[in-house]
Parts: sequence; C-alpha cells; structure tokens
Amino acid sequence: MNGQSRTPDPPFVGRFLFTVDGLTIGAFTEVSGLSVQIETEELAEGGQNQYTHKLPGRMKWPNLVLKRGLTDTDNLFEWFAKCSGDGLAEQGNKLERHHGSVALLDAAGQPVRRWSFVDAYPVKWTGPKLAASSRAVAVEELEVCHCGFTPGT
Repeated sequence: MNGQSRTPDPPFVGRFLFTVDGLTIGAFTEVSGLSVQIETEELAEGGQNQYTHKLPGRMKWPNLVLKRGLTDTDNLFEWFAKCSGDGLAEQGNKLERHHGSVALLDAAGQPVRRWSFVDAYPVKWTGPKLAASSRAVAVEELEVCHCGFTPGT
C-alpha cells in the first residue's frame, strides 16, 4: 500500500445527541435542517444585455427538526414549555435564547462531528401519533429556530 493510510469510512448517521447550554436534551433518531443558503440579489447593468450580476445577500438558516422515540425524560418538553405560555410569563415574558449543538456519534459514543448553533429557542413540539392499529414507534418531534450554526469536531 505504499505506506499510505486508508481513507476512513464515513460515520454511520444513526446516532446523535442534542445539547443546549451543556444540558443534554436527548439522543435523536432523525435531525433535519442542517443547511444554509445564501440569497442572491440580481443587478442589471445598463448597457450590458448579455448577463445580470448576481450579488451575495443574506444567509438563510432553516429550523432544525429533531425526532426521537418517546422516552421517560421530559427535558425536551420542559425546554419548550419555558419558552411559551406560563413558562414565558414566569420569566417576565422575556424569551431566553440558548446556544447548543447536534453531535454525530461513532459506534463507541464519541463525537465525530458537531454542529454548534446560536440564539436558539424551540418553536414547535409534536407528540406521538396514537393509533391502536399502528405498530409504529411512538415518536416526538421538536422544531428549533436559530440564528446560524458552525460545523466542527
């Protein structure tokens, strides 16, 4: 092999952990919304009819959507409750934004990659669909609004 090291296998994407300000909210079975888009502004130059200038604009971050099987811990719902209704009123109607991360774990449970986000708060919680005829796993879902993330290890 000419002394060259083997290219590492990509990590299995089935295990990840969600933390907020150091508190583990939970392990999840699905995370979506790890994307960013740069909006563009078109500018037509007078006398130049062959093309239009496209200038970079604002960055756009979609909400994170986290799904997991229902567990016996209430960390997920409690965080949501603090940001709405009576929980928000108890804080003087001041919404507290948090920093957190989604970490992709290897088979040994060690972080392989981490996405750290800023100024986040939950905007939607959905409980499991309950149907006596279903054999599906009971899943809860959390949607989190944020102002951007950075990847890292």
